[in-house]
Amino acid sequence: MPPCRDLLFQTRKKRKKRKKSKKSTPTKHNSTSLKQLSPQHQQKPEEEDTEEGFSLRASAPSHKYGVQPLGNLYLSSSSFNSRNSGLGTLQNLTDDLILEILGFLDATHLGVLACVSKSFYVFTNHEPLWRNLVLDNLVGGFLYNGSWKSTYVASFYHAFASVGSLALNVRDFYSDYLFQSWLCANLEMKSEWLERDNITRRKGISVEDFVLNFEVTNKPVLLEGCLDNWVALEKWDRDYLIETCGDAKFSVGPVELKLEDYFRYSDLVREERPLYLFDPKFGEKVPKLGLEYDVPVYFKEDLFSVLGSERPDYRWIIIGPAGSGSSFHIDPNSTSAWNAVIKGSKKWVLFPPEVVPPGVHPSPDGAEVACPVSIAEWFMNFYGATKKWEKKPIECVCKAGEVIFVPNGWWHLVINLEDSIAITQNFVSRGVE
Repeated sequence: MPPCRDLLFQTRKKRKKRKKSKKSTPTKHNSTSLKQLSPQHQQKPEEEDTEEGFSLRASAPSHKYGVQPLGNLYLSSSSFNSRNSGLGTLQNLTDDLILEILGFLDATHLGVLACVSKSFYVFTNHEPLWRNLVLDNLVGGFLYNGSWKSTYVASFYHAFASVGSLALNVRDFYSDYLFQSWLCANLEMKSEWLERDNITRRKGISVEDFVLNFEVTNKPVLLEGCLDNWVALEKWDRDYLIETCGDAKFSVGPVELKLEDYFRYSDLVREERPLYLFDPKFGEKVPKLGLEYDVPVYFKEDLFSVLGSERPDYRWIIIGPAGSGSSFHIDPNSTSAWNAVIKGSKKWVLFPPEVVPPGVHPSPDGAEVACPVSIAEWFMNFYGATKKWEKKPIECVCKAGEVIFVPNGWWHLVINLEDSIAITQNFVSRGVE
């Protein structure tokens, strides 16, 4: 990530672009020079270069263990970093490598190691370590207790349920890697990340117009007004879903949770990658839900339906808090998709099949995709570059009652801007060659 300093949170004034272009400083995430970019990535000149800092959410707490960005060490009157002194000879290892090693330990050994030094105390309390322990050991469900460590302790050691929430503030601990996880979890979406809205919008068009102008041409479109007859649009709020679904459990990452427990988690959590409720069997688990929405008329034709019971998962209910979402990917099996927002709003960023998004590295066969750890990290480190590309991404904010059509082969990222509920479905029609 770029060097983190306290100045990071101060909004800087816009600077007019100088006659000579300013060279960008390579970072560990994005060291590609402009000359190495493919033609669609070449930059176009702009009159103004906006350079602003990042802001935290109004409710953001300070870092639980006192971790500071490494840049603060350079501004400090002391050169002491307790991170290094507490690690001894291991201080030469990178923070991510240390955490990867600690990921092999169980909860007991993490607890023992936390007593060795203040540095190991901070590392062993890194929340993603405890999140993995919870998700690996509590597949049948969990009751989130304010932090992942507290959740684990409360689940297995009831007498010490309150211990997991205690924290020791460590002075003079500097680490960009650990700080970034906290920063991404508490980052406020910048207005410039949301203002671009260049998707085509249509309301009341015929099926023929949709097929001819969007499906056949493989072009995204945001459709308005086609969910007006959905019962779900009127009824599906938190209380209704909890009452309707009762004890039914839904897929949340690798675990199954009742909706009541998931909403408890989503209310309390503040993390870089919030768990997303993404369930393909919701219609079978709670048949009433499947009756309270209907496939929009533009997507009725679906050649995958001929597979019957052999058909792969194709429809999902999606529920998540602000900050949750899906990083860049292409939908499988050459399918297109529609996504209907019932509650909340979602920011979409889409790239055509021939343009690989910055920071995304697909394998040669496209089976695997390496990308930034979190969506917030992608916006921080890569979104700004797309402003100067000749082939800019298609972007929009999709609100309740609206549907976005995602053509097959298109890269897309989506992040919830607030607590959101949606239905999505993948399909194949004759309009696709």
